[in-house]
Amino acid sequence: MIKIVTVGSKKELASFIDFPHDLYKDDPNYVPELFIAQRDLLTIHPFHKHNVVQTFLAYDGGKIVGRIAAILNNAHNKFNNANDGFFGFFDCINNTEVSATLFETAATWLKQKGVTGKFIGPVNFSTNEPCGLLIEGFDTPPFLMQTYNAPYYADLIDGLGFVKNVDLIAWHWDDKSYDDKSVRLLNALEERLKRSNIVIRTLNLKKFKEEAAKLREVYNSAWDHNEGFVPLSDDEFDYLAKDLKLILDPDFVLVAEQEGKIVAFGLALPNYNEIFQKIKRGRLLPTGIFKILFGRKKIQSLRIYALGVIDGYRKMGIEACLYGTIIKEYKRKGMKQAEAGWTLEHNDMVNRAIEAINGNPYKKYRLYEKQI
Repeated sequence: MIKIVTVGSKKELASFIDFPHDLYKDDPNYVPELFIAQRDLLTIHPFHKHNVVQTFLAYDGGKIVGRIAAILNNAHNKFNNANDGFFGFFDCINNTEVSATLFETAATWLKQKGVTGKFIGPVNFSTNEPCGLLIEGFDTPPFLMQTYNAPYYADLIDGLGFVKNVDLIAWHWDDKSYDDKSVRLLNALEERLKRSNIVIRTLNLKKFKEEAAKLREVYNSAWDHNEGFVPLSDDEFDYLAKDLKLILDPDFVLVAEQEGKIVAFGLALPNYNEIFQKIKRGRLLPTGIFKILFGRKKIQSLRIYALGVIDGYRKMGIEACLYGTIIKEYKRKGMKQAEAGWTLEHNDMVNRAIEAINGNPYKKYRLYEKQI
């Protein structure tokens, strides 16, 4: 018989975080999340100030066989005039009874909180964090801040009556496959932008707090039409920025600026999953921290994490300049692989632009929904 435990203690939380390590111990493509980052996300992240998350563990006898989080995202419901609930952090053995019990538990909790709309996921906690169920592209490890799961997850979720909400695409290049047209045209594009007093520059890390505040405005404006988007609060963006500052490479943090106003930015991150994959159970101590310190300069891949332009400045060539500059630096540093995304499946303008520089749509993630 399947028993559900509502996570409450530190020990239960540790078990919740650690369960995927045991589930995927024989999977060569699995990358463990850092324990401290997951613990903080589930306990002290600013998301919890205005929203509610409850985590659950499923036991069969004395063994953990699954986990799930029920998420009441009040910010989403207010922004979208909805009354939806979400699920995230779903991991499970290949067993329909276990998955059904987990989802029934999460749905019941959300109903008790007054949710009457859709049940959407997976999101950890929203589309601003890792989200989507991997449905294509199981043959390689995930890049930084992307989800990973076994192929059977889709069958478990489909079997519970969920349907597609939207698919998300991740794009790939190796060191020889990209089209460097945007690099060759970079000087001409930059000169054209200068006639509109727009310049491309790297982020000023000495004024990081001031720069981050400007980037928050661009982020919340540039993505506000994306499906499922929820603006980040000041505290949430500052939390994200503080985390990213620890791992970013200044050469890959670019802004487009017009007379002191930031109108676009592009952010690519070294793919630290190359290192995290070697850190047992996501523990920084005793040796994990040294693997990061000594391995970060050897990272050979890059994730283009975000690239956005605010209304009124699109189709001016800014996107091409940002991509071109990132590709130029990627090439200069001798890196071997890059991933861009995710992008929404129906974002034709962005997807065509990526296809034009030979991006390969090599992974697909799905957000699901059903009436609660």
